[in-house]
Amino acid sequence: MIRQLAFALPHRAGFGREDFFVSAANATALAAVDGWRDWPGHKLVLVGPAGSGKTHLAHLWAKAAGAVIVTGADLPRADLPALADVGAVAVEDAEAVAGNPAAEEALFHLHNLVVPRGSLLLTAATPARDWGLALPDLKSRIEAAAVARLEAPDDALLSAVLVKLFADRQITVPPALIPWLVARMERSIAAARKLVAEMDARALAEGKPITRATAKGLLDTDAPE
Repeated sequence: MIRQLAFALPHRAGFGREDFFVSAANATALAAVDGWRDWPGHKLVLVGPAGSGKTHLAHLWAKAAGAVIVTGADLPRADLPALADVGAVAVEDAEAVAGNPAAEEALFHLHNLVVPRGSLLLTAATPARDWGLALPDLKSRIEAAAVARLEAPDDALLSAVLVKLFADRQITVPPALIPWLVARMERSIAAARKLVAEMDARALAEGKPITRATAKGLLDTDAPE
């Protein structure tokens, strides 16, 4: 069955445990996050490319640890003592503080407020040594944190993500379309999100169901439909 309405329906992005598909690409990172009570130094840096699942894992951890989530870019304006009072803090896109003296100083103070009595999770695209931190005391503290890595998605993970993204938009597609897409698309979860959104928009504009033909014009492929 395909969606009948010819206008965009709202879709949810689920961050629950049931929405997180475990594969060889992310099982180690998930285990590291689940083991948050035993993080060395009470801190962890979660590393992975855009759309790899860092935000999802941060939300899972926040629910488990009763943590608050803030972005690196927002740290200069944040109430650091209030964040620290929560006892557990996740800083998303933590590498954004690099090169911003106020942001680096804020992360330094947040680290010192949280770590002695709570837990600190940082998410980033790359390890801290590659961020370009200028504040020596911050650099040494963050680079000393344990690192968990989300690897490039395998076929199983990409397939599950595509199914979930279509389901989030209340779209049912032919089962054979999923492996066809996985074999031809860029191998990243960010690319999966972009592709599903573009396919949805094209199908709505054309008033047609989503098929291989919908995808073929969006993919750099000469493969037959």
